[in-house]
Amino acid sequence: MTIRSAIVATLAACLAWATPAAAGPTLDGVRQRGILACGVNVGVAGFSLPDSQGTWRGMDADLCRAVAAAVLGDPGKVRFVPLTAVQRFTALQAGEIDVLIRQTTLTMVRDTNLGMRMVGVNLYDGHGFMVRRDANIRSLRDMDGMTICLSPGTTNELVTADAFRAENITFRPVLQERMQDNASALQAGRCDAIGTDATQLAALRSQFTRPQDFVILDQRFSKEPYGPVVRRDDQEWFDVIRWVLFGLIEAEELGVTSQNAEQLRASSPNPAIRRLLGAVPDLGQAVKLQPSWLFDAIRAVGNYGELYERTIGPNTPIGLPRGINDLWTRGGLIYAWPLR
Repeated sequence: MTIRSAIVATLAACLAWATPAAAGPTLDGVRQRGILACGVNVGVAGFSLPDSQGTWRGMDADLCRAVAAAVLGDPGKVRFVPLTAVQRFTALQAGEIDVLIRQTTLTMVRDTNLGMRMVGVNLYDGHGFMVRRDANIRSLRDMDGMTICLSPGTTNELVTADAFRAENITFRPVLQERMQDNASALQAGRCDAIGTDATQLAALRSQFTRPQDFVILDQRFSKEPYGPVVRRDDQEWFDVIRWVLFGLIEAEELGVTSQNAEQLRASSPNPAIRRLLGAVPDLGQAVKLQPSWLFDAIRAVGNYGELYERTIGPNTPIGLPRGINDLWTRGGLIYAWPLR
């Protein structure tokens, strides 16, 4: 390479970092309006629920903030759009939201038939049932003939029907869009059980007047991997959401937290940590974001472990141990693809 061509190459590289690279329509749209439209649940404790000041709290809400921090440099630049299970996919297809982060089970049929892409797993769950403790229910066969509250348009509605059919027993469904309405119906005795994913059952029970009066049966009847969902027509936006999620998991694997990220970015000799935190810029360039994209996300919401423990972990009212949602190095299923 001649001296002249080397200078030209260096100037081109500098110019590339001075202005963000051209991106797909969703990323460009979010940048232009300066806000991320994020679809969340209408209100489930530990996942997405407004507090007394109207601030959305929970794992899903904070994942929205992580994306906003990575894309816009500010976790506060999020417009939360509460959606029922019936509304969620239509809102995404219509462009009313940029990303759906709302306790959505990733399935093949949804991934291939709805014009959407399932991004990656942020929580592993399974379908279960919650009943009154004094009903003395021990297994599914004890639930023959019961009235079960379910939300329409969910995998839980189908799983419940399949489970009862397999046991050759019957149930009476009560379908209500809002899970909070199902919770009220169970407490008031209008249904004998709620059927949904176990983490949601724990979240609902944490807000009951007498949570000790209700029990979640041990048996699980399905695999329910939750994850963000985007429209199929924008691969670059898919990449952004996937790698923000994997970046938070990688941060936990590397011991990078919201508290030590700044110090590690300045002084860590570990090449993987330096890449993660943008001390070297190649990861941000790959997704057309600034070098600090993952550093900003981690500083905003913490690594995956911090996010889990703060929102639904054992020391929260939800009280869920890590279990299968622990890192793969500790016997769980949470695993980030290598970032390089």
